[in-house]
Amino acid sequence: MLKTLVVDMGNVLVHFSHDRMCAQIGDLCGKSDDEIQRLIIDSGLQWDFERGLISPNALHKRVEQLVEQRIPIDDLAYAASNIFQLNAPIVPVLDALKALGYRLVLLSNTSIWHFEFIRQKFDVLDRFDAFALSYLAGAIKPDPPIYHAALELLQCEPSAAFYTDDILRYVEAGRTHGLHAEVFTDVPTLRSHLHGHGIHV
Repeated sequence: MLKTLVVDMGNVLVHFSHDRMCAQIGDLCGKSDDEIQRLIIDSGLQWDFERGLISPNALHKRVEQLVEQRIPIDDLAYAASNIFQLNAPIVPVLDALKALGYRLVLLSNTSIWHFEFIRQKFDVLDRFDAFALSYLAGAIKPDPPIYHAALELLQCEPSAAFYTDDILRYVEAGRTHGLHAEVFTDVPTLRSHLHGHGIHV
């Protein structure tokens, strides 16, 4: 019997666009989308931020160095974070799960800027009991440490937990840690996966 649901954030709870992030940062400093993509994403700087290896202040200084100009940190944070749209159909599913007494754990590759932006803009995260976040775990999926962080929050055996994520290799990694896991494509498919475990929401 399942007791805990482990849920990804990006493209499950909220949709996002790195292209929009690059365009918005580019607008701040007069750089092209492709330049920002190369400087921040292709370089791995964004992933270091999501691993918590660099602080917001350090990221801000590094971006200023890369674009060779000053940018207010609040403007940079907003440009980098105003890239999310709520996946509204999933909210009733979460509400139904909570009403049935299931524990909800978020397992997400995210930065502090993105997490705080989503928490302030939408109330979807209010449904969750615990958060396994990459910037706190010091690792991003599919690296084992972030899964270990999630396992510590389950309050049940991994075999009593179900995990959904939109990326197959992250789902496969979850299975290696003993979780029931399926790829998230849309809410009707998620409902079907849950029905397979006797959860009717």
